[in-house]
Order: sequence, then C-alpha cells, then structure tokens
Amino acid sequence: MFHPFIVSRCALLAAVLSLTALFPDAFAATAPARKTISGAAPKSILFVGNSFFYYNNSMHSQVLGLARAADAANKDAYRYTSVTISGSGFDWHDVESYFRPNAVGKYSFVGDNEVVFNKFDKPFDAAILNDCSQCPVHPQLKATFHEYAKKHSDTVRKHGAQPVFFMTWAYKDKPEMTAQLAEEYTIAGNKNDVLVIPAGLAFAKAIAKRSELEFYQPDKRHPSAIGTYLAACTIYASIYGKSPVGNASRAARVDEKMAAFLQEVAWETVQEYYKR
Repeated sequence: MFHPFIVSRCALLAAVLSLTALFPDAFAATAPARKTISGAAPKSILFVGNSFFYYNNSMHSQVLGLARAADAANKDAYRYTSVTISGSGFDWHDVESYFRPNAVGKYSFVGDNEVVFNKFDKPFDAAILNDCSQCPVHPQLKATFHEYAKKHSDTVRKHGAQPVFFMTWAYKDKPEMTAQLAEEYTIAGNKNDVLVIPAGLAFAKAIAKRSELEFYQPDKRHPSAIGTYLAACTIYASIYGKSPVGNASRAARVDEKMAAFLQEVAWETVQEYYKR
C-alpha cells in the first residue's frame, strides 16, 4: 500500500517533468525580450506585492542581504522597502502614491534600531511588482493583470525608476500553473519592455531536482523558508546579472549546504530563461 504523501510527491514530480518536456526552454512558450534591467544596477528598490513577499521576514530583506554581501564596500548604498497588502493583486496598489515626496523610504531603521533619514533625488531606482497568485491566469482577472501591468509600468517610469515583474510560482497541488504563469508574465514583460524575474520557474526546477524538499507552507501556496530564499536568489541574479553562488548571506533556517543548492538553481534558471 502506497503512503498518500509519497503518492502526492510522485504525482507532483511527474507533473513537473511533463511540463519540462512540453516547455524545454524554461516552461514558457514565449521568449523574454528583455534580458537585463535598463540602466545602472539599482541601489534602491521598492517591492510592491502581497504575502508572497512578506513571508519569512520579507523577501526584500533577504535580497538586500545578498546585495550587501556581494558589494560589502558599498553596502550602505543599498536600500530596499516593501509595500505589501495581504491577498492583493496589481489593481489593489496605488503605485503613484508610493512615489510621492517625503513619504515611502523617507527614513530607515539601521544598526541597533537607529532611525536614519534618507536623502535622495528620487525615492527608488526600481520597483519589483507581483500580482496575486492566480490573477495572471484567472479567466476573470487576466485582463486586469495586463491592464495594470501597463499602468504600473508607466507610473514607475514616470518617476525615473525601472519597473520589474516578479513571476510567481505554481501552487503545490497545481504544478500546471508554472507554465501558465510563466507565459502570462513573459507576455506582459514583452508588451511593456519590462524585465521579468523567473521565480516560478526556479521553484519548478528546484522541485524537479529535489522533490523531497518542502518549498511551501501547509496551505500549498505561500513559501517555506527555503522557498523565499530561492526566490530571493533568483531576484538577485535577475536584477544584478550576477551569480548568487557562493554568496555568504542566507536566511535563517537555511544552512550552508542548502543555500548553495538554492543559489545554483536560481542562477541556472535565470541563465536558461534569459538565454532562450
């Protein structure tokens, strides 16, 4: 008699491998037009999204750790801020308001909870945005995803920053979402000349390589600690065009050996996706 857990794991792996066969080039039928972020590598980044970003002490803090570790001599120049709403989609966010003067990013907490007042010509160099987990592929919400992908891209650029889309991952029990989400995010990225971060593809690749690992919370949607770290490494690799392999920064509950595996998967995914 088969144990239900083993059967479900086998079913998930089989689905992922079938997707790999169907979409051998990173599970997406459409190739990404933009391979790098426009302009200089961003030092200040705004993360706009939902609970996929704020789980596990926030995605932005983990990416910030990677960026600072890779550029220790200039670590104080990096400043990231996260604006999230639980369950939100693109259309829940008033991105225009996030760029108003003397508001978001005006001050930061550093060291022993010291408050530092930031001085800058513009609040952020880039904004990384993610839609709700189903919105890009939901029959009633897909059009809204594409509508606000354009609106938010235009708004971010109007304020002198670069928009970036964060491709989310499939639900644990619905691996077919990987290809669907990859396709819609890539289409939106191409339509708006926006860099797309292939985090969802990194999840699928990691699961295919190590099906025994748990990348999800019990709800089968939100990321586990290793899921957030994998996504953070994928963001770092995508934004800065550098390998995260060997980076000394890692999240709590992610040991050195696991971090190395996740870093490698992130770098492989980014290379495959952008070189298609």
